[in-house]
Amino acid sequence: MMLDVQGLRTGYGRIPILNGVSFSVNEGEFIGILGHNGMGKTTLLKALVGFLPLTGGRVMFDHDDVTAVEPYRRARLGLGYVPQGREIFPGLTVHENLLMGCSAQDGAKEDIIATVLEEFPRLKALLDRAGGALSGGEQQLLAIARCLCGGPRLVLLDEPTEGIQPSIIDEIVETMQRLQARSGLTMILVEQNLDFIAALSQRILIIQKGTITREVAPGELGDASLVGEFVGIAT
Repeated sequence: MMLDVQGLRTGYGRIPILNGVSFSVNEGEFIGILGHNGMGKTTLLKALVGFLPLTGGRVMFDHDDVTAVEPYRRARLGLGYVPQGREIFPGLTVHENLLMGCSAQDGAKEDIIATVLEEFPRLKALLDRAGGALSGGEQQLLAIARCLCGGPRLVLLDEPTEGIQPSIIDEIVETMQRLQARSGLTMILVEQNLDFIAALSQRILIIQKGTITREVAPGELGDASLVGEFVGIAT
């Protein structure tokens, strides 16, 4: 088992957001997380990566208890994070952004970048361009590539299709499927685009009011009565 989360609780100040979240992810598995805005999806990813302290529960990553481990140590253990909004360095070039992603790696950084770029051919022609000059879709590809430069075994991907063009959405799907097949990458995906999350996820967890309430198969997202429970999710 790659990740085991039991009874996770956290929030912001005195405001509780997650109320006993429990789930597990097997190695090489792609898991989707769906829910209304404000139900705790992004908070869950921030808690898993260590950006939010827990008020209860436990997080096991590859049999290591990382509940109280600092974010940079989780990254070195193989936990990667692509936040909502991408958060690339806009004043740095694409190449410099990728170098930043290699900071936790011990190998030759240029070799690492060259290997990652084989999966992101669109970025090869943009290496000298400032990150802030890229389109939204190109920035999202850069954010994912930068994460992969750190050599993660588990990637937490938050709302990657937000504000980007359909052609790059398709490119992300193809890239992540290829990485899963080639390297056994594991992923937790938070997303509201139903077609996207269904294309990538092997199973989908529904989060409501800070708790995982059910699990559905990707094919069930075509059920109008089921989708109707989650108003505001894009089709």
